This record gives sequence, C-alpha cells and structure tokens, in this order.
Amino acid sequence: HKLRNDVLPILQKQPGFVDLISLVPEDDRERVLSISFWNTKQDAERYHHANYEDIVAMLKPLIKSQPKLETFNIDISTSQRIAASKAA
Repeated sequence: HKLRNDVLPILQKQPGFVDLISLVPEDDRERVLSISFWNTKQDAERYHHANYEDIVAMLKPLIKSQPKLETFNIDISTSQRIAASKAA
C-alpha cells in the first residue's frame, strides 16, 4: 500500500506530525480520503511547502485527479494522540 509504505514514513519524519487516517469506501476501493493531523497550523504549512508536491508526484501514477487540500481545526476528538495535539 503506497500510503502506508512510502508516504507515512515521510510524514512521520516531519516536525509536528501527529497522525494519518486514510478512509477507503467499501464499494469503491479506488477512492481514498486521507486526513493528516499536525500539532500546529505552522507545522502543517511547513510540510505543505516542503513536501506536499513531492508526495503528490509520488502518488501521481495511482491517482486520477489532483488531490484537494483543505485545512480544518479539530473540534472534538476521543483519540488521545489527536486530542493531545489540539491542546498544543
């Protein structure tokens, strides 16, 4: 799995990276929704400017359209790692 084997190790080396969740619909294995969590907005922006385009290029043979990047704030989380990053 390209995300697990190639992308996740890159993300794990980035300052402020907390977690990655990838969701795949049961009825459409070609669609993927990936959500990455960061300690701060600045950490996410640093990753975006330094590594995002390289990761998109790495995934290019596997994707049919340009990934859509959106930024959200965590409102509620029961995950300990994600909740801890919100407190930071």
